[in-house]
Amino acid sequence: MTDTRIDTTDPTAVAGPPPADPIADGGRPPATRWERIGLVVLLAGTAVAYLWNITVNDMGNQFYAAAAQAGAQNWKALLFGSLDRANFITVDKPPVSQWVMGLSGQIFGFGSASMLVPQALMAVGSVALLYGAVSRVGGRGAGLLAGAALALTPVAALMFRFNNPDAVMVLLMTAGAYCTVRSLERASGRWIALAGVALGFAFLAKMLEGLLVMPALAVAFLVAAPTSLRGRLVRLLGALAALLASSGWFVLLTLLWPAASRPYLAGSTDDNFMNLVLGYNGFGRVLGHNHPGGGGPQPGPGAAARSARDGAAGFTGRGAGFGGFGGQQQGLGRLFTGEFGFEIGWLIPAALLALVLVIVARWGTPRTDLVRAGVLVFGGWLLVDGLVLSYMSGTIHPYYCLSLAPAVAGLFAIGVHEMWTRRTTWFGRSGLAAIIAVTGVWSFWILGRNADWMPALRWAVAAVSLLAALVVLTVGGRGRRVGTVAVAVGLIAALSGSTAYAVATLGQAHSGGGPTVGPATAHRAGGPGGMFGASAPDPQLDSMLGETDTTWSAAIDRSSAAAALELSSGTAVMAISGFTGSDPTPGLSEFVDDVATHRVAYYLVQNRGEDGGRQAGPQTQNPPGAPGGRQSAHQDITDWVAAHFTPVTVGSTTVYDLSGYRG
Repeated sequence: MTDTRIDTTDPTAVAGPPPADPIADGGRPPATRWERIGLVVLLAGTAVAYLWNITVNDMGNQFYAAAAQAGAQNWKALLFGSLDRANFITVDKPPVSQWVMGLSGQIFGFGSASMLVPQALMAVGSVALLYGAVSRVGGRGAGLLAGAALALTPVAALMFRFNNPDAVMVLLMTAGAYCTVRSLERASGRWIALAGVALGFAFLAKMLEGLLVMPALAVAFLVAAPTSLRGRLVRLLGALAALLASSGWFVLLTLLWPAASRPYLAGSTDDNFMNLVLGYNGFGRVLGHNHPGGGGPQPGPGAAARSARDGAAGFTGRGAGFGGFGGQQQGLGRLFTGEFGFEIGWLIPAALLALVLVIVARWGTPRTDLVRAGVLVFGGWLLVDGLVLSYMSGTIHPYYCLSLAPAVAGLFAIGVHEMWTRRTTWFGRSGLAAIIAVTGVWSFWILGRNADWMPALRWAVAAVSLLAALVVLTVGGRGRRVGTVAVAVGLIAALSGSTAYAVATLGQAHSGGGPTVGPATAHRAGGPGGMFGASAPDPQLDSMLGETDTTWSAAIDRSSAAAALELSSGTAVMAISGFTGSDPTPGLSEFVDDVATHRVAYYLVQNRGEDGGRQAGPQTQNPPGAPGGRQSAHQDITDWVAAHFTPVTVGSTTVYDLSGYRG
């Protein structure tokens, strides 16, 4: 490739690299005073916005909150990510997220704040890392734009204030991208190895989803690192070794630790971590194996009517299932419609446009061109991760798209910067105007799907962004001040839709397994509460469990039900059959032995029907908050209990006292 230069005073010039750029050439000019102030404002603003009233979300997702509580009370539970402090079973994910929340609980005492504040601080860390990566590619102004775009993405405002594993996974994926960009400057083996370490721990946060950025990072280094092909391959092998070491130690720990003295690995069929990786949380989740119907319960009566009502109101896919994951349509449109569109879709069209524009603009540059390499990092991340999310057949929640947010924001910012440097050319002005116009028009369309909420906003976004794009296109380099103001106003207007939804998200309480973004009126079945949502505590039942002195105060079918009881009673509860209801633990003989040795005091049956009301009989066990009608996965245990003990009703729960069993 040749290093062809263009005359930037010629407005008819199209592509080719801009005048020598110290950033792209590997230099780092010192930050100006305003750039330093901008970074402080960006990070402080993110911290304030995400920490503000964070305890409004209370326990968030009770499933992970119970694991954080267990980790705050017991070191083995912390190590393995156990759902209960007595270490019967783990959550269905690796434990990195629980390590952070559990350690915070051990230091500060377990509660909503100690659990959620680290999540918000991960947002600040992700914004800082994205700023660092993009600023090395496109300058500090581009870094500030990327960081702001990430912070103002609705799904980020949702999940960095929540207790799911996605926050730490995305922090680590962004760290991997940052380290890769650093490695590209001088073909650093150390930095690309650190990228491997970051991805190894991202794997231990959410398994294969944490590795979806890996192909983009590897390709960018292989293409652009300034060393020989052999040197690039050797360094990539070193990074792979670092990834395997940083993740493999925990895999080996689970394999070597005697199964009888550690919790059962939830989601696996044989208590084997690799079975969980390749099955339930791996290919099973992508291909739909072991995840029938989206992995969740089927909608109860009235779901069709709710879906039709939401569709008429412009909420395609919101509430059609639970939290938007029960009726998702496979294909390229998934990220642009339904709940996905509200959470991540705002900047994707502009980011894809930026990908094309930058590749065209940098076509004649050397192989090691850092700007193009940065686009390979973030563009490859967006394409690989986006395609996987678009075509997943198994359980998929819209909030999974948080993994795309840094890629979208970074690509968008690099595209704006690259076109800004070429604003004296027709190509640069056209590209910059197109990015602004596409973002504004697309935001107008997304806001139109919730047209009853702030209707004037969508028209203002469209009008101002289009007007700004027109000014950028016509003024060019002849009026630098006017052009600068037009770009600034255009970007502010274009980002206003995403910003408004992010701000609205920050102001709402979220809980359950399917939280959604936006204003309160937008929440349907998956809004506050959502499926597997917060179960109202029963003081009488909690008091009964709190007075026990057995290893487990009670046993109940499914992890969601057990988690709710652990949080309300402060005791360890045995989660029979795990999260999905299919885990083969405990066997009947094991449970009978636990009862005979007085390790479990009560057996509980949640009696809920389709309408949430009480149903008679032990065959109607459900997690709190879930639709009824699902039979216990361990019916043999339920039948044995019913045959040997007398039931009593406490609130909406059938309780069997197991203390008198003598075998």
